[in-house]
Amino acid sequence: MHSNQVVQTKSIRRKLNLLMLAFVTGSFFLAHLVVSYFVFDHLGAELKQDIKERAAIISSRAVAFIETDNYSEYQEVMKRLSNLPRFNYVHVYRFENQELNFFASYNKQGFPAIPEKTASIEKYQAPIITDSIIEYINPINVDNKLIGYAYLQLDTNSYHELQTTTWFTLSIGYILVLIIGALITNIMYSSVITPINRLLIAIRNVSQKKDFSVRVNGMENQEFELLADDLNVMLNRIERHIEKQANAEQQILKLNHELEDKVSQRTDALKDSNQELLSTLEKLHQFQGQLVESEKMASLGDMVAGVAHEVNTPIGLGVTASSLLSDRLNEVHTAFNDKTLKASQLRRFLTESEENLAIVTRNLHRAADLISSFKQVAVNQSNEADSAFIVMQLIDEVILSLGPQLKQKKVNFQIECSENLAVISKPGPINQILINLIVNSIIHGFADSDGGTVTINVMYLSGQLHINYQDDGKGVEPSIKTKIFDPFITTRRGEGGSGLGLHLVYNLVTQALGGHIQFDIEPTQGVQFEIAFPAQLTEMPKFN
Repeated sequence: MHSNQVVQTKSIRRKLNLLMLAFVTGSFFLAHLVVSYFVFDHLGAELKQDIKERAAIISSRAVAFIETDNYSEYQEVMKRLSNLPRFNYVHVYRFENQELNFFASYNKQGFPAIPEKTASIEKYQAPIITDSIIEYINPINVDNKLIGYAYLQLDTNSYHELQTTTWFTLSIGYILVLIIGALITNIMYSSVITPINRLLIAIRNVSQKKDFSVRVNGMENQEFELLADDLNVMLNRIERHIEKQANAEQQILKLNHELEDKVSQRTDALKDSNQELLSTLEKLHQFQGQLVESEKMASLGDMVAGVAHEVNTPIGLGVTASSLLSDRLNEVHTAFNDKTLKASQLRRFLTESEENLAIVTRNLHRAADLISSFKQVAVNQSNEADSAFIVMQLIDEVILSLGPQLKQKKVNFQIECSENLAVISKPGPINQILINLIVNSIIHGFADSDGGTVTINVMYLSGQLHINYQDDGKGVEPSIKTKIFDPFITTRRGEGGSGLGLHLVYNLVTQALGGHIQFDIEPTQGVQFEIAFPAQLTEMPKFN
Protein backbone atom coordinates (compact mmCIF):
# COMPACT_ATOMS: atom_id res chain seq x y z
CA MET A 1 0.00 0.00 0.00
CA HIS A 2 1.24 3.55 -0.77
CA SER A 3 0.90 6.15 1.94
CA ASN A 4 -0.90 9.38 1.03
CA GLN A 5 1.09 11.38 3.57
CA VAL A 6 3.66 13.80 2.11
CA VAL A 7 7.04 13.53 3.81
CA GLN A 8 8.65 16.95 4.34
CA THR A 9 12.35 16.74 3.45
CA LYS A 10 15.05 18.95 4.97
CA SER A 11 18.44 19.89 3.54
CA ILE A 12 21.68 18.63 5.03
CA ARG A 13 22.94 22.23 5.37
CA ARG A 14 19.97 23.12 7.56
CA LYS A 15 20.45 20.06 9.71
CA LEU A 16 24.17 20.79 10.16
CA ASN A 17 23.43 24.43 11.07
CA LEU A 18 20.79 23.38 13.56
CA LEU A 19 23.14 20.83 15.13
CA MET A 20 25.94 23.42 15.35
CA LEU A 21 23.58 26.04 16.81
CA ALA A 22 22.27 23.57 19.36
CA PHE A 23 25.82 22.53 20.34
CA VAL A 24 27.14 26.11 20.70
CA THR A 25 24.05 27.28 22.57
CA GLY A 26 24.23 24.33 24.91
CA SER A 27 27.91 24.99 25.50
CA PHE A 28 27.19 28.68 26.24
CA PHE A 29 24.49 27.88 28.76
CA LEU A 30 26.72 25.28 30.35
CA ALA A 31 29.52 27.88 30.66
CA HIS A 32 26.99 30.32 32.10
CA LEU A 33 25.96 27.80 34.72
CA VAL A 34 29.60 27.02 35.59
CA VAL A 35 30.56 30.70 35.90
CA SER A 36 27.44 31.52 37.90
CA TYR A 37 28.03 28.65 40.28
CA PHE A 38 31.81 28.71 40.70
CA VAL A 39 32.53 32.49 40.24
CA PHE A 40 29.59 34.71 41.03
CA ASP A 41 28.19 32.58 43.81
CA HIS A 42 31.67 32.48 45.36
CA LEU A 43 32.11 36.26 44.97
CA GLY A 44 28.70 36.87 46.48
CA ALA A 45 29.61 34.70 49.45
CA GLU A 46 32.85 36.64 49.91
CA LEU A 47 30.95 39.96 49.81
CA LYS A 48 28.55 38.75 52.48
CA GLN A 49 31.40 37.49 54.64
CA ASP A 50 33.26 40.79 54.18
CA ILE A 51 30.32 42.95 55.31
CA LYS A 52 29.77 40.69 58.32
CA GLU A 53 33.43 41.14 59.37
CA ARG A 54 33.32 44.92 58.87
CA ALA A 55 30.04 45.11 60.81
CA ALA A 56 31.58 43.11 63.67
CA ILE A 57 34.56 45.53 63.87
CA ILE A 58 32.34 48.60 63.87
CA SER A 59 30.03 47.02 66.47
CA SER A 60 32.93 46.20 68.80
CA ARG A 61 34.32 49.75 68.62
CA ALA A 62 30.91 51.26 69.25
CA VAL A 63 30.44 49.47 72.62
CA ALA A 64 32.65 51.84 74.62
CA PHE A 65 31.12 54.96 73.10
CA ILE A 66 27.56 53.71 73.63
CA GLU A 67 28.20 52.85 77.28
CA THR A 68 29.81 56.29 77.98
CA ASP A 69 27.29 58.10 75.80
CA ASN A 70 30.17 59.80 74.01
CA TYR A 71 28.51 60.72 70.75
CA SER A 72 30.96 63.46 69.62
CA GLU A 73 34.11 61.35 69.78
CA TYR A 74 32.39 58.39 68.11
CA GLN A 75 31.16 60.62 65.34
CA GLU A 76 34.77 61.62 64.68
CA VAL A 77 35.69 57.97 64.51
CA MET A 78 32.91 57.41 62.00
CA LYS A 79 34.27 60.14 59.72
CA ARG A 80 37.43 58.08 59.26
CA LEU A 81 35.39 55.63 57.21
CA SER A 82 35.69 58.03 54.29
CA ASN A 83 39.10 56.53 53.70
CA LEU A 84 37.37 53.27 52.85
CA PRO A 85 35.63 53.92 49.48
CA ARG A 86 33.27 50.94 49.66
CA PHE A 87 31.32 52.34 52.67
CA ASN A 88 28.19 54.19 51.60
CA TYR A 89 26.24 54.37 54.89
CA VAL A 90 26.78 53.32 58.54
CA HIS A 91 24.10 53.70 61.23
CA VAL A 92 24.53 52.83 64.90
CA TYR A 93 21.45 52.43 67.10
CA ARG A 94 21.27 51.94 70.89
CA PHE A 95 18.59 50.97 73.40
CA GLU A 96 17.40 53.70 75.79
CA ASN A 97 14.71 52.74 78.25
CA GLN A 98 14.09 49.64 76.13
CA GLU A 99 13.57 51.77 73.03
CA LEU A 100 15.90 51.62 70.03
CA ASN A 101 17.12 55.12 69.12
CA PHE A 102 19.57 56.57 66.62
CA PHE A 103 23.11 57.07 68.06
CA ALA A 104 25.57 57.87 65.23
CA SER A 105 25.90 57.58 61.44
CA TYR A 106 28.20 57.93 58.45
CA ASN A 107 27.18 59.09 54.98
CA LYS A 108 29.56 58.88 52.07
CA GLN A 109 30.38 62.27 50.65
CA GLY A 110 27.87 63.26 48.07
CA PHE A 111 25.32 60.68 49.30
CA PRO A 112 22.12 62.02 50.85
CA ALA A 113 20.92 60.82 54.20
CA ILE A 114 18.69 57.78 54.28
CA PRO A 115 15.89 56.91 56.69
CA GLU A 116 16.57 54.95 59.83
CA LYS A 117 16.50 51.15 59.47
CA THR A 118 15.13 50.37 62.91
CA ALA A 119 11.98 48.98 61.36
CA SER A 120 13.95 46.67 59.00
CA ILE A 121 16.15 44.89 61.52
CA GLU A 122 14.53 41.49 60.83
CA LYS A 123 14.97 42.00 57.08
CA TYR A 124 18.70 42.71 57.19
CA GLN A 125 19.82 40.20 59.80
CA ALA A 126 21.39 38.38 56.81
CA PRO A 127 23.33 40.30 54.11
CA ILE A 128 21.21 41.29 51.07
CA ILE A 129 22.72 42.18 47.71
CA THR A 130 20.51 44.44 45.56
CA ASP A 131 21.55 46.29 42.40
CA SER A 132 25.06 47.64 43.19
CA ILE A 133 24.93 47.60 47.05
CA ILE A 134 24.96 45.12 49.91
CA GLU A 135 23.14 45.81 53.22
CA TYR A 136 23.45 44.16 56.62
CA ILE A 137 22.44 44.87 60.28
CA ASN A 138 24.69 43.42 62.99
CA PRO A 139 23.64 43.23 66.71
CA ILE A 140 25.87 44.99 69.34
CA ASN A 141 26.24 42.83 72.46
CA VAL A 142 28.04 43.30 75.77
CA ASP A 143 28.30 40.26 78.00
CA ASN A 144 25.54 38.58 76.02
CA LYS A 145 23.36 41.67 76.46
CA LEU A 146 21.96 43.38 73.38
CA ILE A 147 22.63 47.12 73.59
CA GLY A 148 22.13 48.16 69.98
CA TYR A 149 22.55 47.49 66.22
CA ALA A 150 24.97 48.57 63.48
CA TYR A 151 23.62 49.01 59.91
CA LEU A 152 26.13 48.90 57.04
CA GLN A 153 25.66 49.58 53.31
CA LEU A 154 28.67 48.85 51.09
CA ASP A 155 29.29 49.49 47.42
CA THR A 156 29.37 46.37 45.10
CA ASN A 157 30.08 48.08 41.78
CA SER A 158 33.19 45.98 41.22
CA TYR A 159 31.08 42.82 41.65
CA HIS A 160 28.52 43.97 39.09
CA GLU A 161 31.20 45.21 36.73
CA LEU A 162 32.80 41.79 36.90
CA GLN A 163 29.42 40.20 36.10
CA THR A 164 28.86 42.54 33.15
CA THR A 165 32.37 41.96 31.83
CA THR A 166 31.99 38.22 32.20
CA TRP A 167 28.61 38.11 30.35
CA PHE A 168 29.95 40.37 27.63
CA THR A 169 32.99 38.14 27.21
CA LEU A 170 30.80 35.03 27.08
CA SER A 171 28.49 36.66 24.50
CA ILE A 172 31.42 37.66 22.30
CA GLY A 173 32.76 34.12 22.60
CA TYR A 174 29.30 32.74 21.76
CA ILE A 175 29.10 34.88 18.61
CA LEU A 176 32.64 33.96 17.58
CA VAL A 177 31.99 30.29 18.11
CA LEU A 178 28.76 30.60 16.07
CA ILE A 179 30.65 32.20 13.20
CA ILE A 180 33.43 29.63 13.35
CA GLY A 181 30.84 26.82 13.60
CA ALA A 182 29.00 28.20 10.57
CA LEU A 183 32.24 28.24 8.59
CA ILE A 184 33.06 24.70 9.67
CA THR A 185 29.51 23.62 8.82
CA ASN A 186 29.78 25.11 5.34
CA ILE A 187 33.12 23.41 4.79
CA MET A 188 31.67 20.07 5.95
CA TYR A 189 28.57 20.63 3.85
CA SER A 190 30.67 21.34 0.77
CA SER A 191 32.83 18.26 1.36
CA VAL A 192 29.71 16.10 1.72
CA ILE A 193 27.29 17.65 -0.76
CA THR A 194 29.69 17.81 -3.73
CA PRO A 195 30.08 14.01 -4.08
CA ILE A 196 26.39 13.58 -3.26
CA ASN A 197 25.49 15.95 -6.11
CA ARG A 198 27.64 13.89 -8.46
CA LEU A 199 25.80 10.77 -7.38
CA LEU A 200 22.43 12.52 -7.73
CA ILE A 201 23.24 13.73 -11.25
CA ALA A 202 24.26 10.21 -12.28
CA ILE A 203 21.10 8.68 -10.78
CA ARG A 204 18.90 11.39 -12.38
CA ASN A 205 20.39 10.64 -15.79
CA VAL A 206 19.70 6.96 -15.27
CA SER A 207 16.08 7.56 -14.18
CA GLN A 208 15.23 10.13 -16.87
CA LYS A 209 17.19 8.88 -19.86
CA LYS A 210 17.10 5.16 -18.98
CA ASP A 211 20.82 5.06 -19.68
CA PHE A 212 22.20 2.37 -17.40
CA SER A 213 25.67 2.66 -18.92
CA VAL A 214 26.42 5.70 -16.70
CA ARG A 215 29.24 5.16 -14.16
CA VAL A 216 30.48 7.30 -11.26
CA ASN A 217 34.26 7.43 -10.64
CA GLY A 218 36.93 9.64 -9.01
CA MET A 219 35.40 10.28 -5.57
CA GLU A 220 37.72 12.11 -3.12
CA ASN A 221 36.38 10.54 0.08
CA GLN A 222 36.70 6.84 0.78
CA GLU A 223 33.10 6.50 1.96
CA PHE A 224 31.67 8.05 -1.19
CA GLU A 225 34.06 6.00 -3.30
CA LEU A 226 32.61 2.83 -1.75
CA LEU A 227 29.09 4.13 -2.36
CA ALA A 228 29.96 4.93 -6.00
CA ASP A 229 31.44 1.43 -6.46
CA ASP A 230 28.25 -0.15 -5.10
CA LEU A 231 26.16 2.06 -7.39
CA ASN A 232 28.28 1.04 -10.38
CA VAL A 233 27.87 -2.63 -9.47
CA MET A 234 24.10 -2.18 -9.21
CA LEU A 235 23.99 -0.41 -12.60
CA ASN A 236 26.01 -3.24 -14.14
CA ARG A 237 23.57 -5.81 -12.82
CA ILE A 238 20.55 -3.79 -13.92
CA GLU A 239 22.04 -3.40 -17.40
CA ARG A 240 22.65 -7.15 -17.69
CA HIS A 241 19.15 -7.84 -16.31
CA ILE A 242 17.59 -5.49 -18.87
CA GLU A 243 19.46 -7.24 -21.65
CA LYS A 244 18.25 -10.61 -20.41
CA GLN A 245 14.71 -9.25 -20.05
CA ALA A 246 14.80 -7.85 -23.59
CA ASN A 247 15.95 -11.23 -24.92
CA ALA A 248 13.26 -12.94 -22.86
CA GLU A 249 10.62 -10.57 -24.23
CA GLN A 250 11.70 -11.37 -27.76
CA GLN A 251 11.43 -15.05 -26.98
CA ILE A 252 8.01 -14.51 -25.40
CA LEU A 253 6.79 -12.56 -28.43
CA LYS A 254 8.02 -15.34 -30.67
CA LEU A 255 6.32 -17.96 -28.49
CA ASN A 256 3.13 -15.86 -28.41
CA HIS A 257 2.99 -15.76 -32.19
CA GLU A 258 3.53 -19.50 -32.35
CA LEU A 259 0.92 -20.01 -29.62
CA GLU A 260 -1.57 -17.78 -31.45
CA ASP A 261 -1.10 -19.87 -34.57
CA LYS A 262 -1.61 -23.08 -32.62
CA VAL A 263 -4.64 -21.64 -30.79
CA SER A 264 -6.13 -20.56 -34.10
CA GLN A 265 -5.62 -24.05 -35.53
CA ARG A 266 -6.97 -25.69 -32.39
CA THR A 267 -9.93 -23.28 -32.36
CA ASP A 268 -10.89 -24.21 -35.89
CA ALA A 269 -10.56 -27.89 -35.02
CA LEU A 270 -12.55 -27.35 -31.83
CA LYS A 271 -15.32 -25.58 -33.74
CA ASP A 272 -15.58 -28.55 -36.05
CA SER A 273 -15.56 -30.94 -33.08
CA ASN A 274 -18.19 -28.86 -31.27
CA GLN A 275 -20.39 -28.89 -34.32
CA GLU A 276 -20.10 -32.66 -34.53
CA LEU A 277 -20.68 -32.92 -30.78
CA LEU A 278 -23.80 -30.76 -30.95
CA SER A 279 -25.14 -32.90 -33.76
CA THR A 280 -24.33 -36.08 -31.83
CA LEU A 281 -25.86 -34.62 -28.64
CA GLU A 282 -29.04 -33.71 -30.48
CA LYS A 283 -29.27 -37.25 -31.81
CA LEU A 284 -28.55 -38.57 -28.32
CA HIS A 285 -31.38 -36.49 -26.87
CA GLN A 286 -33.72 -37.82 -29.52
CA PHE A 287 -32.52 -41.34 -28.81
CA GLN A 288 -32.89 -40.78 -25.08
CA GLY A 289 -36.46 -39.54 -25.53
CA GLN A 290 -37.24 -42.59 -27.64
CA LEU A 291 -35.70 -44.85 -25.00
CA VAL A 292 -37.72 -43.19 -22.24
CA GLU A 293 -40.90 -43.61 -24.24
CA SER A 294 -39.88 -47.20 -24.99
CA GLU A 295 -39.29 -47.77 -21.28
CA LYS A 296 -42.75 -46.42 -20.55
CA MET A 297 -44.29 -48.71 -23.13
CA ALA A 298 -42.14 -51.62 -21.99
CA SER A 299 -43.25 -51.10 -18.42
CA LEU A 300 -46.87 -50.91 -19.53
CA GLY A 301 -46.36 -53.93 -21.79
CA ASP A 302 -44.93 -55.96 -18.92
CA MET A 303 -47.89 -55.01 -16.80
CA VAL A 304 -50.34 -55.88 -19.64
CA ALA A 305 -48.65 -59.24 -20.17
CA GLY A 306 -48.78 -59.95 -16.45
CA VAL A 307 -52.42 -58.96 -16.20
CA ALA A 308 -53.28 -61.04 -19.30
CA HIS A 309 -51.55 -64.05 -17.73
CA GLU A 310 -53.29 -63.42 -14.41
CA VAL A 311 -56.69 -63.00 -16.06
CA ASN A 312 -56.16 -66.16 -18.13
CA THR A 313 -56.06 -68.33 -14.98
CA PRO A 314 -59.55 -67.53 -13.59
CA ILE A 315 -61.01 -67.55 -17.09
CA GLY A 316 -59.47 -70.99 -17.75
CA LEU A 317 -60.84 -72.29 -14.46
CA GLY A 318 -64.25 -70.86 -15.35
CA VAL A 319 -64.15 -72.48 -18.79
CA THR A 320 -63.18 -75.85 -17.26
CA ALA A 321 -65.96 -75.63 -14.65
CA SER A 322 -68.53 -74.54 -17.22
CA SER A 323 -67.45 -77.40 -19.59
CA LEU A 324 -67.78 -79.91 -16.75
CA LEU A 325 -71.18 -78.48 -15.86
CA SER A 326 -72.24 -78.70 -19.53
CA ASP A 327 -71.16 -82.38 -19.66
CA ARG A 328 -73.12 -83.19 -16.50
CA LEU A 329 -76.13 -81.31 -17.86
CA ASN A 330 -76.07 -83.41 -21.09
CA GLU A 331 -75.88 -86.59 -19.03
CA VAL A 332 -78.90 -85.58 -16.93
CA HIS A 333 -80.81 -84.45 -20.00
CA THR A 334 -80.16 -87.81 -21.76
CA ALA A 335 -81.18 -89.78 -18.67
CA PHE A 336 -84.29 -87.65 -18.32
CA ASN A 337 -85.28 -88.28 -21.95
CA ASP A 338 -84.59 -92.00 -21.56
CA LYS A 339 -86.52 -91.96 -18.33
CA THR A 340 -83.56 -93.51 -16.56
CA LEU A 341 -82.81 -90.49 -14.36
CA LYS A 342 -82.28 -91.47 -10.76
CA ALA A 343 -82.68 -89.35 -7.67
CA SER A 344 -79.04 -89.93 -6.67
CA GLN A 345 -77.89 -88.90 -10.13
CA LEU A 346 -79.98 -85.74 -9.98
CA ARG A 347 -78.71 -85.01 -6.44
CA ARG A 348 -75.07 -85.41 -7.56
CA PHE A 349 -75.76 -83.20 -10.57
CA LEU A 350 -77.20 -80.47 -8.38
CA THR A 351 -74.24 -80.65 -5.97
CA GLU A 352 -71.67 -80.56 -8.76
CA SER A 353 -73.60 -77.77 -10.47
CA GLU A 354 -73.45 -75.66 -7.32
CA GLU A 355 -69.70 -76.26 -6.99
CA ASN A 356 -68.98 -75.55 -10.65
CA LEU A 357 -71.18 -72.45 -10.65
CA ALA A 358 -69.36 -71.24 -7.52
CA ILE A 359 -66.00 -71.80 -9.26
CA VAL A 360 -67.20 -70.00 -12.37
CA THR A 361 -68.67 -67.11 -10.39
CA ARG A 362 -65.56 -66.73 -8.16
CA ASN A 363 -63.12 -66.80 -11.08
CA LEU A 364 -65.26 -64.46 -13.18
CA HIS A 365 -65.29 -61.98 -10.28
CA ARG A 366 -61.51 -62.40 -9.98
CA ALA A 367 -61.06 -61.70 -13.69
CA ALA A 368 -63.46 -58.77 -13.53
CA ASP A 369 -61.44 -57.22 -10.67
CA LEU A 370 -58.17 -57.66 -12.56
CA ILE A 371 -59.61 -56.17 -15.72
CA SER A 372 -61.16 -53.28 -13.78
CA SER A 373 -57.81 -52.54 -12.11
CA PHE A 374 -55.94 -52.70 -15.40
CA LYS A 375 -58.57 -50.53 -17.03
CA GLN A 376 -58.21 -47.94 -14.30
CA VAL A 377 -54.40 -47.92 -14.61
CA ALA A 378 -54.49 -47.78 -18.39
CA VAL A 379 -57.05 -45.00 -18.46
CA ASN A 380 -55.14 -42.94 -15.87
CA GLN A 381 -51.84 -43.35 -17.72
CA SER A 382 -53.28 -42.02 -20.95
CA ASN A 383 -55.20 -39.18 -19.29
CA GLU A 384 -52.92 -36.37 -18.05
CA ALA A 385 -55.76 -34.06 -16.93
CA ASP A 386 -56.30 -33.52 -13.21
CA SER A 387 -58.97 -35.68 -11.65
CA ALA A 388 -60.22 -36.60 -8.18
CA PHE A 389 -59.25 -39.97 -6.68
CA ILE A 390 -58.78 -41.70 -3.35
CA VAL A 391 -55.07 -42.26 -2.80
CA MET A 392 -55.48 -45.57 -0.93
CA GLN A 393 -57.60 -47.05 -3.73
CA LEU A 394 -55.01 -45.97 -6.32
CA ILE A 395 -52.23 -47.73 -4.36
CA ASP A 396 -54.35 -50.90 -4.03
CA GLU A 397 -55.03 -50.93 -7.77
CA VAL A 398 -51.30 -50.57 -8.54
CA ILE A 399 -50.44 -53.46 -6.20
CA LEU A 400 -53.23 -55.57 -7.68
CA SER A 401 -52.05 -54.86 -11.24
CA LEU A 402 -48.53 -56.04 -10.32
CA GLY A 403 -49.80 -59.38 -9.04
CA PRO A 404 -47.78 -61.58 -11.47
CA GLN A 405 -44.47 -59.87 -10.62
CA LEU A 406 -45.24 -59.91 -6.91
CA LYS A 407 -45.87 -63.69 -7.01
CA GLN A 408 -42.25 -64.24 -7.97
CA LYS A 409 -41.11 -62.60 -4.70
CA LYS A 410 -42.76 -62.64 -1.31
CA VAL A 411 -43.22 -58.92 -0.96
CA ASN A 412 -45.07 -57.55 2.07
CA PHE A 413 -46.62 -54.09 1.81
CA GLN A 414 -47.02 -51.71 4.74
CA ILE A 415 -49.27 -48.89 3.60
CA GLU A 416 -49.64 -45.89 5.94
CA CYS A 417 -52.33 -43.74 4.37
CA SER A 418 -55.73 -42.44 5.41
CA GLU A 419 -58.58 -44.44 3.89
CA ASN A 420 -60.48 -41.22 3.16
CA LEU A 421 -57.60 -39.14 1.75
CA ALA A 422 -58.93 -37.87 -1.59
CA VAL A 423 -57.05 -35.37 -3.75
CA ILE A 424 -57.24 -33.76 -7.17
CA SER A 425 -54.07 -34.44 -9.17
CA LYS A 426 -52.83 -36.59 -12.05
CA PRO A 427 -53.29 -40.25 -11.11
CA GLY A 428 -51.64 -41.56 -14.31
CA PRO A 429 -48.10 -40.33 -13.50
CA ILE A 430 -48.56 -41.41 -9.87
CA ASN A 431 -49.48 -44.94 -11.03
CA GLN A 432 -46.43 -45.05 -13.27
CA ILE A 433 -44.17 -43.77 -10.46
CA LEU A 434 -45.38 -46.41 -7.97
CA ILE A 435 -45.16 -49.18 -10.59
CA ASN A 436 -41.57 -48.30 -11.46
CA LEU A 437 -40.51 -48.01 -7.80
CA ILE A 438 -42.08 -51.37 -6.88
CA VAL A 439 -40.66 -53.12 -9.96
CA ASN A 440 -37.27 -51.55 -9.18
CA SER A 441 -37.42 -52.99 -5.65
CA ILE A 442 -38.35 -56.46 -7.03
CA ILE A 443 -35.65 -56.49 -9.70
CA HIS A 444 -32.80 -54.82 -7.79
CA GLY A 445 -33.60 -54.61 -4.08
CA PHE A 446 -34.80 -58.21 -3.62
CA ALA A 447 -32.68 -59.77 -6.38
CA ASP A 448 -30.59 -61.84 -3.93
CA SER A 449 -33.46 -62.78 -1.58
CA ASP A 450 -36.90 -64.38 -1.63
CA GLY A 451 -38.60 -61.08 -0.98
CA GLY A 452 -38.86 -58.22 1.49
CA THR A 453 -41.00 -55.40 2.77
CA VAL A 454 -42.08 -52.26 0.97
CA THR A 455 -43.35 -49.35 3.10
CA ILE A 456 -45.37 -46.54 1.57
CA ASN A 457 -46.25 -43.59 3.80
CA VAL A 458 -48.60 -40.93 2.39
CA MET A 459 -49.42 -37.57 4.03
CA TYR A 460 -51.01 -34.33 2.88
CA LEU A 461 -49.17 -31.25 4.20
CA SER A 462 -49.27 -27.57 3.17
CA GLY A 463 -50.97 -28.09 -0.19
CA GLN A 464 -48.69 -30.97 -1.20
CA LEU A 465 -49.01 -34.73 -1.25
CA HIS A 466 -45.94 -36.35 0.36
CA ILE A 467 -45.13 -39.97 -0.49
CA ASN A 468 -42.33 -41.75 1.38
CA TYR A 469 -41.31 -44.98 -0.35
CA GLN A 470 -38.91 -47.46 1.35
CA ASP A 471 -37.80 -51.04 0.95
CA ASP A 472 -35.45 -53.21 3.05
CA GLY A 473 -33.55 -54.65 0.10
CA LYS A 474 -29.81 -54.67 -0.50
CA GLY A 475 -29.70 -50.94 -1.24
CA VAL A 476 -27.68 -49.02 -3.82
CA GLU A 477 -23.96 -49.23 -4.49
CA PRO A 478 -22.08 -46.15 -3.16
CA SER A 479 -20.59 -45.45 -6.59
CA ILE A 480 -24.00 -44.59 -8.10
CA LYS A 481 -25.84 -43.09 -5.12
CA THR A 482 -25.23 -39.50 -6.22
CA LYS A 483 -26.32 -40.14 -9.83
CA ILE A 484 -29.16 -42.60 -9.33
CA PHE A 485 -31.60 -40.45 -11.34
CA ASP A 486 -29.25 -40.08 -14.31
CA PRO A 487 -30.29 -41.92 -17.47
CA PHE A 488 -28.69 -45.27 -18.31
CA ILE A 489 -27.42 -45.77 -14.73
CA THR A 490 -27.99 -49.43 -13.83
CA THR A 491 -26.26 -52.30 -12.00
CA ARG A 492 -27.91 -54.94 -14.24
CA ARG A 493 -26.56 -53.90 -17.62
CA GLY A 494 -26.66 -56.91 -19.91
CA GLU A 495 -29.34 -58.54 -17.71
CA GLY A 496 -32.32 -56.61 -19.04
CA GLY A 497 -31.78 -53.36 -17.11
CA SER A 498 -31.91 -50.19 -19.21
CA GLY A 499 -31.10 -47.65 -16.47
CA LEU A 500 -34.13 -45.53 -17.38
CA GLY A 501 -36.61 -46.58 -14.67
CA LEU A 502 -35.65 -44.07 -11.99
CA HIS A 503 -34.90 -41.46 -14.65
CA LEU A 504 -38.50 -41.89 -15.82
CA VAL A 505 -39.68 -41.57 -12.20
CA TYR A 506 -37.65 -38.33 -11.83
CA ASN A 507 -39.14 -36.86 -15.03
CA LEU A 508 -42.70 -37.83 -14.02
CA VAL A 509 -42.32 -36.22 -10.55
CA THR A 510 -40.60 -33.01 -11.69
CA GLN A 511 -42.29 -32.45 -15.05
CA ALA A 512 -45.68 -34.19 -15.10
CA LEU A 513 -46.52 -33.48 -11.43
CA GLY A 514 -44.42 -30.31 -10.91
CA GLY A 515 -42.89 -31.66 -7.68
CA HIS A 516 -39.54 -32.90 -6.45
CA ILE A 517 -38.03 -36.23 -5.44
CA GLN A 518 -35.11 -36.87 -3.10
CA PHE A 519 -33.10 -40.03 -2.61
CA ASP A 520 -31.71 -40.61 0.87
CA ILE A 521 -28.07 -41.70 0.44
CA GLU A 522 -27.45 -42.31 4.16
CA PRO A 523 -29.18 -45.69 4.80
CA THR A 524 -26.82 -48.67 4.51
CA GLN A 525 -29.72 -51.07 3.77
CA GLY A 526 -32.61 -50.61 1.38
CA VAL A 527 -33.66 -47.41 -0.38
CA GLN A 528 -35.80 -44.45 0.60
CA PHE A 529 -37.41 -41.90 -1.71
CA GLU A 530 -39.13 -38.69 -0.59
CA ILE A 531 -41.67 -37.48 -3.17
CA ALA A 532 -43.72 -34.28 -2.88
CA PHE A 533 -45.92 -32.56 -5.45
CA PRO A 534 -48.85 -30.09 -5.44
CA ALA A 535 -52.32 -31.55 -4.92
CA GLN A 536 -55.74 -30.31 -3.85
CA LEU A 537 -57.91 -31.93 -1.23
CA THR A 538 -61.41 -32.91 -2.29
CA GLU A 539 -64.50 -34.35 -0.58
CA MET A 540 -66.05 -35.94 -3.67
CA PRO A 541 -63.80 -38.69 -5.01
CA LYS A 542 -65.64 -41.13 -7.24
CA PHE A 543 -64.24 -44.29 -8.86
CA ASN A 544 -66.33 -46.72 -10.91
